[in-house]
Amino acid sequence: MHSSRPSAPRGRAAGRLIRVGAPPELESTSTPARDRARARLIALLQRAHAGERAAWHAYAGHQRAVWSAEERERIARIGDEELEHRRDVGRMLAELGARPSGWRERALLLIGVVIHVLCRLGAWTGPCGWYAAMDGAGRLEAGNVQEYVTAAELARDAGIPGYVAPLLQMALVEWEHERYFHERCAGHWLNRLAPGWRRPPQPPTVLGESA
Repeated sequence: MHSSRPSAPRGRAAGRLIRVGAPPELESTSTPARDRARARLIALLQRAHAGERAAWHAYAGHQRAVWSAEERERIARIGDEELEHRRDVGRMLAELGARPSGWRERALLLIGVVIHVLCRLGAWTGPCGWYAAMDGAGRLEAGNVQEYVTAAELARDAGIPGYVAPLLQMALVEWEHERYFHERCAGHWLNRLAPGWRRPPQPPTVLGESA
């Protein structure tokens, strides 16, 4: 999903946020298939909205499990980008006439806070704690990439073409997060002992591209 960078009105380069603007452009004909896709899109956006806040809390703890200033700065920036995604997803939900899911928000917030604490405790375990935090973050980001690609596909199927490019851009940013953590882990001696994950494939910038 990354052979060329997607463009959209008022968008920014990869690693930055594409702002969601006016209410989404809807294709005029409503069909049962589009209605189902819209309902699935709303549910997925609710999960993403809750997950992005949990991710920010997790990264706030992750910053304290690393040693170098460069790593702390990069992880802080990743956390900020997760909050930017949360704001954009929240706008999408509002434009679709939906709200965040209260129980998902509470459940995933709890998970994020637990990860925050575990990361801070892991800082006392030296290389093992560092590696576990980096590896876990990368694997979670891999799931986020697919989540936003799926959301873009559902937006297309629901007849909301104006959401496709912003959602693919979010997937691209998440892919860059995953790539960063993958590269950090790849050079660590523990990576030879732990079952690592493959180098993340480039995500599509246009639906229908091969990854």
